[in-house]
Amino acid sequence: MKLVVAVGGASGSIYARRLLDGLASMKTDRPEVALCFSKSGAEVWRHELGDVPSYPFRRYDLNDFRAPFASGSAGWDAMAVIPCSAGGLARMAHGISDDLIGRAADVMLKERRRLVLVVRETPLSAIHIENMLAVTRAGAVVLPASPSFYSQPATIDALVDTVVGRVLDQLGIANHMMPRWGQGAAS
Repeated sequence: MKLVVAVGGASGSIYARRLLDGLASMKTDRPEVALCFSKSGAEVWRHELGDVPSYPFRRYDLNDFRAPFASGSAGWDAMAVIPCSAGGLARMAHGISDDLIGRAADVMLKERRRLVLVVRETPLSAIHIENMLAVTRAGAVVLPASPSFYSQPATIDALVDTVVGRVLDQLGIANHMMPRWGQGAAS
């Protein structure tokens, strides 16, 4: 599997970190991962979490339209924008491909490939909801960064994992980030 991970500029860099840490730690069947940060993605990450660590994934500049996933013919399978800002959502909902993240999202939609948008915004305006509807109709999955509590998460990381586990599920990547419904609380 070839996966694009885009880190948007919304608050919630911890979701991206947990996803990237999980992908980096996969011993088998690890997808080929391309990483891209929005203009404010790395800045928000540094504010919330400190320096962005080195990951074993190729990182692409936001203006690198020569990146392989900027074309549908390259055959990349899926993309996650995590966290996804309301502004990024709006640009994707309206096909604005003025940077690599927008172009890659546009490619995923036009090629009918998986695009998961982990929207991190609250409260939602009618404009946000209409943009969510537009991308959903175009084929994306809107997965709000809304943690669940039925697994009785005891740490912030366990709480974050309830969202990241669902992201991996939507991308079709096997994971054990959280207990499945009916399996009881996490140990």
